[in-house]
Amino acid sequence: MAKITVEGQTYDVKAGDNLLKTCLSLGLDLPYFCWHPALGSVGACRQCAVVQYKDESDAQGRLVMACMTPVTEGLRVSLEAPQAREFRAGVIEFLMTNHPHDCPVCEEGGECHLQDMTVMTGHTFRRYRGLKRTHRNQYLGPFINHEMNRCIACYRCVRVYRDYAGGKDLDVFASRNNVYFGRFENGVLENEFSGNLVEVCPTGVFTDRTFSQHYVRKWDLQHAPSICVHCGVGCNTSPGERYGTLRRIVNRYNGEVNGYFLCDRGRFGYGFVNSERRIRQPMLRGEPVSGETALAHFQGLLGGHTIGIGSPRASLEVNFALRELVGAEHFYAGFAQGEASLAAAILDVLRHWPVHNPSLREVEQADAVLILGEDVANTAPRVALALRQAVRNRAFERADRLKIPRWQDAAVREAAQGEKSPLFVVAPNATRLDDIAEAICRGTPEDIARLGLAIANRIDASAPAVADLSQEDEHLAELIGDTLTAAAHPLIVSGTGCGSLSVVRAAANIALALSNRREGRAVDLCYVVPECNTLGLAMMDERSVKDAFAAAKTRDLNTVIVLENDLYRRADAGAVDSFFNGTRHVVVIDHIRHGTAAKAQLLLPGSTFAETEGTLVSLEGRAQRFYSVMPGSGEIRDSWRWLADAAAKRWSNIDALTAACAAALPEFGPIRNAAPPAGFRVEGEKVPREPHRYSGRTAMFANREIHEPKPPDDPDSALAFSMEGASVDVPPALLPFVWAPGWNSHQQAVNKFQDEVGGALRGGDPGVRLFESPETAEPRWFDEVPYRLRDEARWRAIPLYHVFGSEELSALSPPLAERVPAAYAALHPEDAEKLGVGETLAVRLNERVVRLPLRLESSLPRGAVGISAGLAGLFRSDLPAWIAIEKEGERP
Repeated sequence: MAKITVEGQTYDVKAGDNLLKTCLSLGLDLPYFCWHPALGSVGACRQCAVVQYKDESDAQGRLVMACMTPVTEGLRVSLEAPQAREFRAGVIEFLMTNHPHDCPVCEEGGECHLQDMTVMTGHTFRRYRGLKRTHRNQYLGPFINHEMNRCIACYRCVRVYRDYAGGKDLDVFASRNNVYFGRFENGVLENEFSGNLVEVCPTGVFTDRTFSQHYVRKWDLQHAPSICVHCGVGCNTSPGERYGTLRRIVNRYNGEVNGYFLCDRGRFGYGFVNSERRIRQPMLRGEPVSGETALAHFQGLLGGHTIGIGSPRASLEVNFALRELVGAEHFYAGFAQGEASLAAAILDVLRHWPVHNPSLREVEQADAVLILGEDVANTAPRVALALRQAVRNRAFERADRLKIPRWQDAAVREAAQGEKSPLFVVAPNATRLDDIAEAICRGTPEDIARLGLAIANRIDASAPAVADLSQEDEHLAELIGDTLTAAAHPLIVSGTGCGSLSVVRAAANIALALSNRREGRAVDLCYVVPECNTLGLAMMDERSVKDAFAAAKTRDLNTVIVLENDLYRRADAGAVDSFFNGTRHVVVIDHIRHGTAAKAQLLLPGSTFAETEGTLVSLEGRAQRFYSVMPGSGEIRDSWRWLADAAAKRWSNIDALTAACAAALPEFGPIRNAAPPAGFRVEGEKVPREPHRYSGRTAMFANREIHEPKPPDDPDSALAFSMEGASVDVPPALLPFVWAPGWNSHQQAVNKFQDEVGGALRGGDPGVRLFESPETAEPRWFDEVPYRLRDEARWRAIPLYHVFGSEELSALSPPLAERVPAAYAALHPEDAEKLGVGETLAVRLNERVVRLPLRLESSLPRGAVGISAGLAGLFRSDLPAWIAIEKEGERP
């Protein structure tokens, strides 16, 4: 700690931080542009100037940039000294000589950091009347608009895109005083974190193109705290609504999870909420009926043998409501068969092995990383972004030795000279993390598992040995094993991506071997799971849809209730058809039309994440609550309410259902504390979903009635569909948006809600962990070593993932759909040449021949066929599998 004096007042602060961060953490207002808590300091904008004094007798002082000034004992500064204020005002005035006068039409208006800082410096009049420098704008793809004339050259965009997220195709180009930030030519931004440019840019250079298509002023959006539903990471989001449609999604800060950044799938994949494929009316045998008629018919179907099939994309509460309706013995989780076994294995390791399931903040602290069998950049992009930060830890260690503060970004990068902490990628195909990997290995899932087991044996000789390893694999196992053993904070990342139980178990063996070398201390092991509630649902039930199919054959099945799940994505179409044909009544509760919904005799419209509340369990094992940003329209109801009404209203609100779930399944006990209950109040008032500047509540409905409508009631949360209420001292789990006087940009205003800038939110980051390392763990090695699989007649089909397209719901968002590739098969070029195949490849899947466009992928292992996972027409989730390739002229 250090004592510093600011404006004559003494503060105890953390020594070594930069002065700008310290001032902001103290709640002081100091303008800045180029600095960002996640990016560090470069001193580019010169906007955070303050006066520093030698001692009490120094009346003159000198100008310094706060972001470049370390906090030391006895530091004396003034933010309000005339020379500092004049300097900052001069910087703003020079920036404005080329900035356009387009605030009334700029989409950044209302959340513009430049506006905030201009007001903060007191610059209210423009003296410059000359010509302004102008630029041509670029087409950057379906996500981002480009308006280069608004640029103030803060360099944040290229720093977050290139330095932080690893993008290659956005850069800065300059000639004399013409500085241009963009691509070398028009084209789609390739990095999956490009959408963060919208929030990081302090002006309106980069704006949300999807929001532009249904734009409203930011202060007229209604918000709610929510969770991303497009993978298992559990990123916190803040969706915005107007006129009953979801307009945008922005990042909601959680220091332990996503921090300041979202991937593009989570940011732009919301289009399914407004989709024409939404189910908005109950349907009985293909005809629309009223909700009352549908409910009465639903209740009449519950006699006889009834089973329920849940969903890993539905909340804990909804799945539990179905489980209670049909009985625990008749409830099936709704996983594909392979997914069920993988989820069960992962749960067993997290519950009983000496492992710690790290948060993303902890992932960033790893000093040696092994990725085993997972294409993380496509299956969990935010985890991949955290791993990019982890490889910088060796650079930080070098900076520490050279006494360079870690926040001195340019100096740290210069000192590091590209040195990285070791990261090893062992995967079936090329990944977007290969550019930062120390070593890369390609192989089939069986090859990957064998290498993983060999690494465990290298770390701990009591682990099962692997025979017949190639010399190359032996050397790699030694390198990886020795590196992980020597690391202070090793991390293993694996998951369900390979579809291989052997890979999941090999990762566990490595963690156990490291724990044994550390006298039983838990080792960080991150398992990537595919959907937003995969882990939570597996904790409730581990049985697959095939188990449900088998149970249906043992008894005469009267009714099946399918909850937010397209079974054609979980099992072979023939098996699903046979199951439905053998069932008298099929009830489907969902919000999107799909193959399973088409089979429903009774189709009930459920709510999306934007219209309901619930709890999701992330891959970290963190239970987090999400809230509705708008009520469902028409006959749309919360999925759990359809089930509760069918069961004669057993739960009055979501809190009662959450409590019942926690009571029935003790492992879920902590979920009661994931967020305050519906009865929570701040000084007797609810928390408003709308900002205080919200306008037009009467005018927006004037075409229907002249009276202001009563805001909808929300019995399920402490949030109000209104601008009235308490907006101070709000628990972080209930924060729908962040705003503070003078800080309208939510990316910057979050500073006012943190204990320390860049740290935890005041009151604690949202969510509760359900898994902690067991105090005593005595697991036994997984000792089944897979064989080296080679079959001249058949090929090993492995799944290939895409950040855009492999996930079900986001693929329905029109802008994102532009980035979804068509379904395809991939071969190593030498295999393709050996087979003599052309532009297409015919593969036999479950006795069905599918002809797919062929891609040549030199990163694929020989003897393997890559099959695009989750893309249209290829919903198989039981890969890897042995398949046959049909050659030209052969009949199936």
